[in-house]
Amino acid sequence: MSHYFLGSSFDIHGGGKDLLFPHHENERAQSLCANQGSFAKYWVHNGFVTVEGEKMSKSLGNFLTIRDALSLYHPEVLRLFLLSKHYRSPLDFSKKEVLAQQTGLVRIYRLLQRLEELLGPDRKEQSKEPEAFLDGDFQDSFLAEFIKIMDDDLNTAGAIGLIFEKVRTLNKRLDAMPEDLEQTTLDQLLAERRQLLLAGRVLGLFQGMPADFFKEVSGQQEGSISSTEVEALVAKRAEAKAKKDWAGADEIRDRLKSMGIILEDGPQGTSWRVDV
Repeated sequence: MSHYFLGSSFDIHGGGKDLLFPHHENERAQSLCANQGSFAKYWVHNGFVTVEGEKMSKSLGNFLTIRDALSLYHPEVLRLFLLSKHYRSPLDFSKKEVLAQQTGLVRIYRLLQRLEELLGPDRKEQSKEPEAFLDGDFQDSFLAEFIKIMDDDLNTAGAIGLIFEKVRTLNKRLDAMPEDLEQTTLDQLLAERRQLLLAGRVLGLFQGMPADFFKEVSGQQEGSISSTEVEALVAKRAEAKAKKDWAGADEIRDRLKSMGIILEDGPQGTSWRVDV
């Protein structure tokens, strides 16, 4: 079948690590004898996927399709979650872990929003980048280190760790910068943002505008939250504050925070929003 569709040799052959022996070893031996080709140049064996610590299966009722996952989480959140582990490592799909990656992605988009407010948008320039954009001269730079890590057995987990390190560094620099920036500083920030976005392009991340991303994630979270329940808790907290039951009011606030709700007290009362 592989010879019919791909020829006597092709680039990548994938499968679960349980297929390494004897299935793939036999498949390779048979194909080499039958077709006299090199068969697959690279073999990629992925780790197993579990759900909340258990094997995914229909009999356990924890079977999750891509369509199901996309109805619950933003596509880039899912992509970041999947890439946060090396492909050969086991992956446990849990709500807690996915939401942790969402928090990380929000942090990255917040940085991009800060840079956009300072430097202006950059998406038109990104679309002009040639397909072979990683062939450029990035010696001793963030992108050079990114390429080095990705070349090491497609180490996406390490590459994402590098991205978060870069985000922390840039946020600290922005916090310490004066209001009036010299052109050389602005040019340097432009170059660093470009490299960050190019790394994201390799991974399929940071592809949207920050405002659009926040709107999409917020709308998705609001759809999974009962506004009736939130309003009831907000009203209950207001009653506790009126009775000067500060401990009770704080307990309700903390409960709402754990649900992903941020309260904002003002002269007109208390309003709430999804924490994005």
